[in-house]
Amino acid sequence: MKVGTDGVLLGAWVKTGDAKKILDIGTGTGLIALMLAQKSQAAIVAIDIDENAFIQAGENFDLSPWPERLVALHSSIQEYSESTQDRCDLIVSNPPYFMGAHPAPSEARNIARHMDESLSIEELVECVKKLLLPKGRFCVILPFMEGVKFLEFAENNGLYANHLTKVKTKVEKQEKRMMMEFELTRKDLVEDELVIQEEDLAFTEQYVELTKDYYLGLPKKR
Repeated sequence: MKVGTDGVLLGAWVKTGDAKKILDIGTGTGLIALMLAQKSQAAIVAIDIDENAFIQAGENFDLSPWPERLVALHSSIQEYSESTQDRCDLIVSNPPYFMGAHPAPSEARNIARHMDESLSIEELVECVKKLLLPKGRFCVILPFMEGVKFLEFAENNGLYANHLTKVKTKVEKQEKRMMMEFELTRKDLVEDELVIQEEDLAFTEQYVELTKDYYLGLPKKR
C-alpha cells in the first residue's frame, strides 16, 4: 500500500486552513500526512496499526523537510482515542474500506483494505467525534458505494457532511470514489465532481490543477 491515487486525491483535496493539530488515521507510509505538512504549519500525528507501515512513515517523516512537525505512532485509532487528551482541528483518513469484500492474500493487506477486519464504521465515527474540536473537520475518501453508506451512518450519528466530491476516472464512467468533509454541526452541503482523465487518457485540467503541487512535471498524458 504505497503511493496510490486515493491518497494523492485526498491529500490534495483537503483544505488545511489554519489548522494547528492534524491527525492522519491509517497513515500507511505517511503520504497524506506529508502532503498536509507541505501546505500547512500544523503539528501532525500519523497513526497506523501495521508496524511496518508505522516504521516506513517514521523514516519518511525524518527525511522530509518537516520532521519537527510530523510524528508517527504505532496504534489503532481505538487505542489512540482512549490514550490521548488532545483534540484536533482536522482529522483525515484513507481508511480500510472494502466492507464485506473477499479477503486480500496477505494479512497486512487484508487489514489495510477491509474495514470490518480491524475498524468498523461505528468505531471510526465515534473516535472521530471524540477527537475533534468543536469546530474541527474530518475528511475521508471511500469507494462510492461505501461512501454512500458512510454518509448516511455519519449523518444519523452526529457527524454532518458539508462538502462532497464525487470522483470519476472519465466523464462517462460511474462514480468511483467519494471524498467527504464532515463537521459536528450541520451546514449546507456543497456537492461537486472531479474527473481524472479525458477520453485520450490525458489528465483533465481539473485533476492537474488539484495535484500539481505534489507531482514534479505532472504529465497530461499517461
